[in-house]
Amino acid sequence: MTSTNSWTHEIESSVAAPRLFRAGIMDWHTLAPKLAPHIVASAHPVNGEGGIGSVRQFNFTSAMPFSVMKERLEFLDEEKCECKSTLIEGGGIGSAIETATSHIKVEPAANGGSVVKVDSTYKLLPGVEVNDEITKAKESVTAIFKAAEAYLIANPDAYN
Repeated sequence: MTSTNSWTHEIESSVAAPRLFRAGIMDWHTLAPKLAPHIVASAHPVNGEGGIGSVRQFNFTSAMPFSVMKERLEFLDEEKCECKSTLIEGGGIGSAIETATSHIKVEPAANGGSVVKVDSTYKLLPGVEVNDEITKAKESVTAIFKAAEAYLIANPDAYN
């Protein structure tokens, strides 16, 4: 019997929500190989122009337990800095995970920065158990947004 599970995570940033959303979500396929080459070997759009229904592929180094991941954008509200994507290939789909979705919202914070809110829902294949994968997933998401944050702080004119 499979069950649907979920986890949530929040990441605080000193960078304004729109900039962090554009860099850490919308353009991450461009930035990731530059900012995290030890993890992301390459990334590129597969289908679409970045809107709903678009598919991106990320190719990983041996630092990751899988070599490829494809995600499809299901919902996008750029003004509210919010999106939802579904994992459609790689990333454990078919070997450990039946389905997986992520809902990410970058909200403005009172200090001029932002808070990234991640809600991930997944359905495991029968017989698969989650051990430290959730902790690793949260660490990975944090690393993505902290890398984007560092880039934006170092490049104050980027993604304005």
